[in-house]
Amino acid sequence: MKQNVIAIDGPAGAGKSTVAKKVAAALHFVYIDTGAMYRAVTSRVLAMGLKESDTVEIVKLAGRVDIRLKQEAGGLRVLADGTDVTEEIRNPSVTSAVAAISQVPAVRQALVRIQQEMAEEGKAVLDGRDIGTVVIPEACAKIFLTASPAERARRRWMELRQKGYDPDLQLLQAEMEERDRKDVERELAPLQQADDAVLVDTTGLSIDAVVERILEIYRARCNNV
Repeated sequence: MKQNVIAIDGPAGAGKSTVAKKVAAALHFVYIDTGAMYRAVTSRVLAMGLKESDTVEIVKLAGRVDIRLKQEAGGLRVLADGTDVTEEIRNPSVTSAVAAISQVPAVRQALVRIQQEMAEEGKAVLDGRDIGTVVIPEACAKIFLTASPAERARRRWMELRQKGYDPDLQLLQAEMEERDRKDVERELAPLQQADDAVLVDTTGLSIDAVVERILEIYRARCNNV
């Protein structure tokens, strides 16, 4: 068992990133946003004009792109080959393409290796879709975060509105449910709750309440240092 490592998995819109950041801050741990890493690769794929079918070129890119997560006072910054792509990776175009790019085996292998290296020293919180099952299955605390489809869509809708986009809420929910289906059914590292993960439904809960619940799970399951 890897002490002082918290794995948070769950579907899009469950609040993983927001909660994971706060949990990491409360414990003075490193926060590793694995989803942002896949988005960073996807943003480079789109910037190069590659299509999802250009697997050979995508694999080459994944093998050479330098993805770094930089913690600053204002929050986590994501860099790809030295370029800050923190805002770019949240664009709808990246969101639409990231599921397909992340399913390329060589892309996952490259990023999983980096994620495991980042968490090697412990005192880390990782969030994604396969953290507790594939990336760090030996994490001492595993949480599967979820919420109702309507609530998750509403959260993503509000997030996009705040960034200046004008998405259709019903279409957004349909797209998220389709993403859920693909994540669950994919052959490589499917989205699923680890056998020893604690299910936390965030529907109707405040962010602070969810953070406190995860801290309780951590205190109960991990040897605090």
